[in-house]
Amino acid sequence: MIPHTQYTQPEIDHPYRVTRPVSREEARRYCARLAHTHYENFLVAGLFCPKPLRQHFYNIYAYCRISDDLGDEIGDPRKSLMLLDWWEAELDAMYRGQPQHPVFVALSETVEQFHIPPDPFRNLLRAFRQDQVQSRYATYADLLAYCVYSANPVGHLVLYLCGYDDAGMRALADKTCTALQLANFWQDVSRDLDKNRIYIPQEDLQRFGVTEAQLVARRFSPEYARLIRFEVERTYPLFEAGKSLGALVDRRVRLDIEMFTQGGLEVLRRIEQQGYDTLTRRPAIPKSRQMVLLLRRLLQIG
Repeated sequence: MIPHTQYTQPEIDHPYRVTRPVSREEARRYCARLAHTHYENFLVAGLFCPKPLRQHFYNIYAYCRISDDLGDEIGDPRKSLMLLDWWEAELDAMYRGQPQHPVFVALSETVEQFHIPPDPFRNLLRAFRQDQVQSRYATYADLLAYCVYSANPVGHLVLYLCGYDDAGMRALADKTCTALQLANFWQDVSRDLDKNRIYIPQEDLQRFGVTEAQLVARRFSPEYARLIRFEVERTYPLFEAGKSLGALVDRRVRLDIEMFTQGGLEVLRRIEQQGYDTLTRRPAIPKSRQMVLLLRRLLQIG
């Protein structure tokens, strides 16, 4: 068993409550199980992750997944803020050498082995806290500023995991991660409305004559189609700007990194194929289509 102090959690029911200390092996299994049962965005890419890195990817994914769920799935901003504070206290305990929650027991090995600083983990929590107090974005610049914390830290974590601590590579990863986040926003308009969040910039709604009432009513229109087309078309160049990162990383992880980009591009294409209607239908990538893209990329490499 790991060394531990008295384990305290907030007096709030949540799905990630743990009632006892766990061994490192139990912690690794916990993270792997979480990754396999929750992973939505291009699961097939992980099939080709180098085996020595696979558990570390699970550990980082588990941290990101729970952070996101504490911000998105609780249904009460006040409780979410309390739970995010608790989660950050768990993060602090890990960096003091006293990991308690299974995710941090497993993640501590990853952080130590790859010399990962706390900033990327903290920045993600900053974004999830922001979601509790801000549900609208006035400008595209405001939305990009949010992505600095909600998306870009994930790319930094992956680079650390691959052995890279390079500002130029992080800048390329930022382009891809921001593009992935934006593609997710255009894909998930209806889901976000269920949480009273609108990530489409207010200036763009006004420019294309789309009202918030129309969004809430899920009333698709030619104006909405033009709006989402505009957002999709300005997301493509971000993917293009970041794609050179694949050529800079070790071949063993190149496929995984490039497949996330391919997944994001496929989301944009799916939005286009259904006439930019993301109000009444959420575009998704079937597993069969994911495998087609993966095989196509393997043939290109070969």
